[in-house]
Amino acid sequence: MQNNLGKHSRVTIAGDEINLDRLREVTGDKPTYEMLMKHFHIPPQKYFNMATDTVDKNAGGSASDRIALICDRDDRSQVTYSYQDLAALSNNLASFLQKKGVGKGDVVACFAGQGIESAMAHLAAYKIGAIVAPLSQLYGPEAVRHVLQDCNPRVIVTEQLLWERIATTVEDIGIELAIISDNKEITKNRLDFQSILDIPASRDFVSAKTSVNDPALLLYTSGSTGMPKGILHRQGLLRGYLSSVSLFYEMHMNEEGQRLWTISDWSWVAGIFNVMLTGWYFGHAVVAGDQKFTPSWTFSFLEKHSISHCFLTPTALKRLAETKDPRGAWPGIALRAIGTGGEPLPAAVLEWGQRELGAPINEFYGLTEVNHLIGNCSRLWSIKPGSMGRAYPGHTITVLDENRVPVKDGVVGEIAARQDDPTLFIEYWQNESRTRAIQHGEWILTGDYGYRDEDGYFWYKGREDDLIKSAGYRIGPAEIEDALVSHPEVVEAAVIGVPDEDRGHAIKAFVSLSNPENASDQLVTELQNHVKTTLAYFKYPRIVEFVNQFPLTSTGKINRKELRRQENAQWN
Repeated sequence: MQNNLGKHSRVTIAGDEINLDRLREVTGDKPTYEMLMKHFHIPPQKYFNMATDTVDKNAGGSASDRIALICDRDDRSQVTYSYQDLAALSNNLASFLQKKGVGKGDVVACFAGQGIESAMAHLAAYKIGAIVAPLSQLYGPEAVRHVLQDCNPRVIVTEQLLWERIATTVEDIGIELAIISDNKEITKNRLDFQSILDIPASRDFVSAKTSVNDPALLLYTSGSTGMPKGILHRQGLLRGYLSSVSLFYEMHMNEEGQRLWTISDWSWVAGIFNVMLTGWYFGHAVVAGDQKFTPSWTFSFLEKHSISHCFLTPTALKRLAETKDPRGAWPGIALRAIGTGGEPLPAAVLEWGQRELGAPINEFYGLTEVNHLIGNCSRLWSIKPGSMGRAYPGHTITVLDENRVPVKDGVVGEIAARQDDPTLFIEYWQNESRTRAIQHGEWILTGDYGYRDEDGYFWYKGREDDLIKSAGYRIGPAEIEDALVSHPEVVEAAVIGVPDEDRGHAIKAFVSLSNPENASDQLVTELQNHVKTTLAYFKYPRIVEFVNQFPLTSTGKINRKELRRQENAQWN
């Protein structure tokens, strides 16, 4: 790109993030969104590793003794690790796995909460060129079984309490090795996590030299039908997140001494890229603490650990915003910026964040397949409450009509990202046809509908399929329906999302019983608990309605669209 700024013609993230000083070098004292988009560029790079280019990079430099990870669980204990600690311990685990024959392309499953177990599983897998498959600790036994059968891991890293939940369900899958923290029953193939970390790495251990395109991360997310689907990402994925995270964290990432945290699982993008790996890339302290959310606990945790930047779902922020004068009750809160995504945030909550916490709340939008496409950075451009924000630098976004042709501003269509997007996935795990289905020419189809206004802000309108977005989660109805039908009282079930002020959408189940006389509040509770234990806590239907029949499509299928229409009419 040619201009009169000489060697500073492009802002890049080659070893750096978007920071205000660098931006001013390029664009002058008053940088704008337009200037940023004009000069931004991610230079090509052949090799990258999400462990050696984050933790090890800092462990080998002036940040070696700096705090990298603080583990705080249920206030039972607090353990702090430096960058040097994480580098050495992950070498130990990586070397151990390598000796066991685990290597490039093998899958290492991780079923753990926030903490050292998850950190080590990620870092060790990346170092040997393996693929880490993180599983949400919210998953029930059947969901875990499905994922493990689907990805066929050589090893699983987990915690004793979680292992006890799934052990009998997965015992026939044939996982070669389970590494379990606080393991109470050590056997040949069921080893203790801490004991393995204490085994020094081989003297000749060297981390794999991985290409930016080598597979590295297998994320599972709900689809519109069936159980969670695997989405495979590459080693170079982190490079595509650095600029957007820098922006929704208000370009503070180049300043030393930041502390990052999220209430979200480290099995999803929010935990892995909005906090963990990005924090370590920039040499900051990542705080691990995933107790059950309550406003008072969250404010106390933010104060206790002097959290400077965090990701919180819109649902969590709405709950927090109900608290009057949080700084009066927790004066040590040190928040500088909050990132959020998953559903639109009310203007009142945006205003509350700035007024009560002194921290801007920047929304962003994307999919697990291709992420951080659109968003905000209040330091550079004004926020329009209700919009998703503007296209982030490095991402080319358009809106397409039914013929896959770009539409004019103001016209609703399907939001699409270009095929060269820096956060684009490799494929749906072992599902080539599904991968091809979201590709059209130069575009990746998101399945989400909206429009772009004349100022370049995008506005979300809805989704083409039946996915439910509730409290920041993307939930497929079919797996909940399957769980409900597995209950002996249920003949048929249909699940939709209904408007909910706190969650964006709440899960509602329409249920037909084999014996309609058995319908009762007690059975509602029983069905809700059945889904919690079969799938995951966040997937249970908060509303259950017993029905005798369902609206059907012309092909005899339950018409969820009609159910949604009826519910929306009642809501309106």
